[in-house]
Amino acid sequence: MKKSFIIKIKTAIYALVATIGFLFSSCGNKETEFVFKIGTANSGLCGAPLHIAIDKGIFEEEFSKAGLKYETIEIDIQQASALAVAKKIDASLGLAGSLVPQMDNGLEISFLTGVHTGCTKFYVRSDSPYNTIDDLKGKTVGFCGVQDSSTIAFQRKFFDYGHIPFGPDAEFKIAVYGMTDLPIALSNGAVEAVGLHDPIAYIAERDYGFKKILDTTEDEKFSQEYCCLTFVSTETAQKYPEHTKAFVRAVLKASAYVQAKPVESAQLQLDNKQMTGDLEQNALLLSTYNYTPSVGLAKKTVHDSISQLVEMGVMQNVKDENKFVEEHFVSFDDVPDSYIYNSDGTYTEIKITKLAQK
Repeated sequence: MKKSFIIKIKTAIYALVATIGFLFSSCGNKETEFVFKIGTANSGLCGAPLHIAIDKGIFEEEFSKAGLKYETIEIDIQQASALAVAKKIDASLGLAGSLVPQMDNGLEISFLTGVHTGCTKFYVRSDSPYNTIDDLKGKTVGFCGVQDSSTIAFQRKFFDYGHIPFGPDAEFKIAVYGMTDLPIALSNGAVEAVGLHDPIAYIAERDYGFKKILDTTEDEKFSQEYCCLTFVSTETAQKYPEHTKAFVRAVLKASAYVQAKPVESAQLQLDNKQMTGDLEQNALLLSTYNYTPSVGLAKKTVHDSISQLVEMGVMQNVKDENKFVEEHFVSFDDVPDSYIYNSDGTYTEIKITKLAQK
């Protein structure tokens, strides 16, 4: 009886240990079996770091050494944030000016890194009497969307000049056209100015001889902010931080490569059919943007954008700006602020960049 009782106790203990072991194993497998989905798009110079992370095997290296899985999915980049919320993808990139205002209405994504500055420009006709954004009070300006990042950038700069940029009392008029139709609208006099993104901006300036009145690459205000940022589904960042870290490291390295090697990056994009066009033109445009990556400057970009949009009345649901930024930005202590690509093909970690310190 006694011996039988002891055997039963041992059997129960073994069963309990096995069950606990299975549960721990299952929990571990959740992390390792999850496939982190990265949304990419063939076309658009802004996507260069995502392209390079694929072409140079940087995604593969970062996820593999962490023992994690990922896949890249071709998407319409304009739908990237909606796809992240719908759980069709986990991460991608987008224009900060377009994404930040949507967060005021509950867009559940979190920013991660800066991709590059620049790529948005504003033009008038060559014979126009207007020379700055300040001159466009009471005028009609063409954009490709009411909430496009070019519209937000214009409104912020217009506000800097002391004008009302938003709402029923706005002191300029918005006209919406397709991106490729905007140069025609300006040339025909349907609008007094337009906001364009590269490469359409570059081509329009070259072909129509438009006068540039604002370039976010060169502007004192916008050159210190990223126009494009990477983001992740807020839910994914919370549930799968190791995957998110691997993505951040890969994008930081890829951005550093583009900054150091714009010609080689443009060639890779063409070779892998991720971009069309002319190598010289594409490389020139890549070299005019600042692709120096930084987590810290990305966070500063988000904070500065939100702060001004709240002041302008565009974002009306933000009660605490600092808290709002913390809720919509993800960073990790064991991920560097930036990387530098070295001539020998290695990368140097940067703890904090000069841009982020400003």
